[in-house]
Amino acid sequence: MRECDVIVIGAGVVGLSAAIMAHARGRKVTVLDREGPAAGASAGNAGAFAFTDILPLASPGILRKAPKWLLDPLGPLTVPPAYALKILPWMYRFWRACSPAQVAKSITAQTAMMDLAKAELEPFLHMTGTFPMLRKEGNLQVYEGEAEFRASFTGWKAREDHGIEFRHMNAAEMAEIQPGLSPRFTHGTFTPGWYSIADPKLYTLALADYFRASGSAIERADIVDIRPVEGGVEVISADGRSFRARDVVLSAGAFSHRLAARLGERIPLETERGYNTTLPSDAFDLRTQITFGGHGFVITRLSTGIRVGGAVELGGLELPPNFRRSEAMLNKVKAFLPGLKPEGGVQWMGFRPSLPDTLPAIGRAKATAHVIYAFGHGHLGLTQSAGTARLVADLLSNATPPIDMKPFSPQRF
Repeated sequence: MRECDVIVIGAGVVGLSAAIMAHARGRKVTVLDREGPAAGASAGNAGAFAFTDILPLASPGILRKAPKWLLDPLGPLTVPPAYALKILPWMYRFWRACSPAQVAKSITAQTAMMDLAKAELEPFLHMTGTFPMLRKEGNLQVYEGEAEFRASFTGWKAREDHGIEFRHMNAAEMAEIQPGLSPRFTHGTFTPGWYSIADPKLYTLALADYFRASGSAIERADIVDIRPVEGGVEVISADGRSFRARDVVLSAGAFSHRLAARLGERIPLETERGYNTTLPSDAFDLRTQITFGGHGFVITRLSTGIRVGGAVELGGLELPPNFRRSEAMLNKVKAFLPGLKPEGGVQWMGFRPSLPDTLPAIGRAKATAHVIYAFGHGHLGLTQSAGTARLVADLLSNATPPIDMKPFSPQRF
């Protein structure tokens, strides 16, 4: 049996950030992951620090759009027929989270989390030597016609109430920020406080390099069991290896609920299967990230190419990928950006770990205070990684967290 101080299960951006922050507090940390750093959603996301994205996916607005979207198997939101019955309990919880009172609570909690994540980000990037990878190019949300534009006002009012800066624009003003948009987009809203990273995979790998350079270890281990023992926690890998630690941080993304179940907790974590296509860097002169909200996807300029991706397929962990979804988004963006060159793209599918109310689970396990959960960030894992790392480090050192942790309690369900 291997003896450790702290074990972090998961080498994605959240797990590695938490491991680095815990190490900075003086803990000796070992990271275990079934595939190694940046193997999951941390590799293929849109690369955004979406600090202004405080509105939960679970909302009355999404309920109005969902019936139309669900009828399109390649649309912004879909549930494969083979998975429909299995996801019904999660969908019921999602529906309950769409009540106006719950949405208001979620916005308040999400805003606090976003403010913390933004405050922690730049110091964390400086500490890890990754600050040169940060970009501050904003985000442009575009709308097809007056009706779609005005339908967005409720969401922008909520952001305004929480002090988020934005500017509504007409077509001519949008063209100054981003030339080449189709004239079908008549209005837009620009948020300058939307940051991005040069490439999310390279960033996560850089965090792994920094962590290793500090003298810490990252090992491949497919953890299949976790159980409390006297004075700590034991974790066991699929090949029979056993590790014992004083504390364990569970940050295994979309697989986290399986290990939480070993501790007797049924956390309603679902898998949003995200798709994208990364085109060569010269595919388009992209100057800011563009969100096509009515179609559920974005286009982002990375150091390694132009990434077209997003949408939500609630399909679990086992079904094969449906790359027609990537092709559908690429076909749309060819019409939305007429000058785009669509050749030479690389397709990808990854698992986003999502909870019904759009908030992550961050806090201690019910079975033992020596296990800390940090998962379920949905689309916002990269965005909230530094803030989550701060909260995990506070919990590991028994410090008082800077925000109210009750909305993020893993036991809230």
